[in-house]
Amino acid sequence: MNDICRHDFEDDRLREECGVFGMYDFDGNDVASTIYYGLFALQHRGQESCGIAVSDTEGPKGKVVSKKGMGLVNEVFEAEHLEGLKGNIGVGHVRYSTAGESTRENAQPLVLNYIKGTLALAHNGNLINAVELREQMSMYGAIFQTTIDTEVMAYLIAKERVISRNVESAVLSAMKKIKGSYSLVIMSPRKLIGARDPYGFRPLCIGKRDNAYILASESCALDTIGAEFIRDVEPGEVVTIKPDGIHSNREMCLPEDQRARCIFEYIYFARPDTVFDGVGVYDARIKAGRYLAMDSPVEADIVTGVPESGNAAALGYSLESGVPYGTAFVKNGYVGRTFIKPGQSSRESSVQVKLNVLRDAVDGKRVIMVDDSIVRGTTSARIVDMLREAGATEVHVRISSPPFLWPCYFGTDIPTRDQLIAYERTIEDIRKLLGADSLGYLELPRLNDMVGGLPICTGCFTGTYPMEPPEEDIRGEYEK
Repeated sequence: MNDICRHDFEDDRLREECGVFGMYDFDGNDVASTIYYGLFALQHRGQESCGIAVSDTEGPKGKVVSKKGMGLVNEVFEAEHLEGLKGNIGVGHVRYSTAGESTRENAQPLVLNYIKGTLALAHNGNLINAVELREQMSMYGAIFQTTIDTEVMAYLIAKERVISRNVESAVLSAMKKIKGSYSLVIMSPRKLIGARDPYGFRPLCIGKRDNAYILASESCALDTIGAEFIRDVEPGEVVTIKPDGIHSNREMCLPEDQRARCIFEYIYFARPDTVFDGVGVYDARIKAGRYLAMDSPVEADIVTGVPESGNAAALGYSLESGVPYGTAFVKNGYVGRTFIKPGQSSRESSVQVKLNVLRDAVDGKRVIMVDDSIVRGTTSARIVDMLREAGATEVHVRISSPPFLWPCYFGTDIPTRDQLIAYERTIEDIRKLLGADSLGYLELPRLNDMVGGLPICTGCFTGTYPMEPPEEDIRGEYEK
């Protein structure tokens, strides 16, 4: 095994921050169970913690009932919990932390009681000026109960609400002071509000089922609950859902060519059955695979994807190249967010706990292995070893994104540059470290083609960000 394979399988996979879901049923039906299933569909966006907060718009104004905890959605919520969450308006959240500790206190939604009433807020993204704002508010007496930037946003919205005519105006005022990526779902006593940062880093869409409206991170969550997709929330837009319909404020919207969606939503984060901003994730991944076959062809007997995000790109490679597509990996679907990890002296591999090779599929064959990205290289190197141990005569690695060269400050947990395998290394250097016979990455210009020309953020590949990054890497700066 290569020396680079020292880290755990989980440590070398990209992870995204969160998923959000909100619902307002104008007929007065309870929404908690539907939010539960919506969060279940968004579980891939976060497995550390989850929560639901609901309110009854016909009941005592400002009374919010919530439940949250550490773990997967089906671990935190049981039938009696959902039955106790009575209310026809609510918000839900699944979390993976890129800033702030993984503790129950940091689970969302956050419920805030303040002079104007109550707010429940769920946030997907990462603020680059959260530390600065937190220090400013602390100087004026704010006491923070969590280490997440969502609480900074909640306090800022509450502060602006005191001098604003309504809560949606307060959200808009807060947006003018925060920098970074965010999709927000906010519940006030009589309104459901959604907001998306002006660059559109993170997705947010609107759906409808019967006489209820839904806000969700991904359209796949709408499909899961049988809701109709209405449209995406535009980057910079604030939408307010009330019984008289959807109200929109586009004051913060930027021209289309200045927007910068996170390309990794299409490459990796989003579920393949999601469509956002008019581009299907599955279609984008198929295109990426086709481009890889055009730009990095190689003779082989089988092309296979590393589950799950490599599968569609591998199929695209096969369709373009004519190399047969096959399944070479079995993924253990019963391994959740944690498992008992073997000790230092044990020979069990964390990769093999979650992934195993089908020997009959690769024995004696030249294999093209397609994956979405290489971060530190630890997992990729181990998978190459596994394929060789199963009898593959050649292993050709193809990656459906360019090399990571820079960190991300907008909600993706790409580490510092010195931890990236591509930093100060050539493609040939990386190939040797992985132990592959050849290595090919997606060419940078292909990214725009992959998403039909949508403006995207490529900062992690180029070091050119859509907004000025912080002078210091402050991710996790205020963790205790």
